[in-house]
Amino acid sequence: MNDLNELKKYIQDVKDFPIKGIVFKDISPLLANGEIFRIVVEKMAEKVREVDVIIGPDARGFIFGAAVASYLKKPFVMIRKEGKLPHNTIKIDYKLEYGMGSLEIQKDLIKPGQSVAILDDVLATGGTTKASVELVKKLGAKVTKAVFLMELEFLNGKEKINAEVISLLKY
Repeated sequence: MNDLNELKKYIQDVKDFPIKGIVFKDISPLLANGEIFRIVVEKMAEKVREVDVIIGPDARGFIFGAAVASYLKKPFVMIRKEGKLPHNTIKIDYKLEYGMGSLEIQKDLIKPGQSVAILDDVLATGGTTKASVELVKKLGAKVTKAVFLMELEFLNGKEKINAEVISLLKY
């Protein structure tokens, strides 16, 4: 696939989901097509070959992050909401559009000095990604890249992220 914009036909707009006024980008058709999903994994992998560790936030970051990490034979580390990971975690509180949230990561899975890439499905406001970058920084490592299937440019999330931001698709 030479033109990545062709991937857009596998992403459906769902109006008024999860609440009225929101247009949700549903990636289910993309994930349900093994060949198309493989193309996305390969394109994301091209962008992060040189990093030491790949991380992904709950839940769709697990899909892309784990697939790319496996493809590259690199470790994958989950970022989850508070209380969802066992033992030895660090936490960060961050602002959401509608309140506060907390994310955690297991301390012993990323070492000081390692380079890290965040993979996720969509870059919207940038809040979760910014908090993830800060969590990695607390561990003495550095997020060098944040790679997304798609970016909602009108929300300006890219401006909040202190790393190279790469989006396969832009809306």
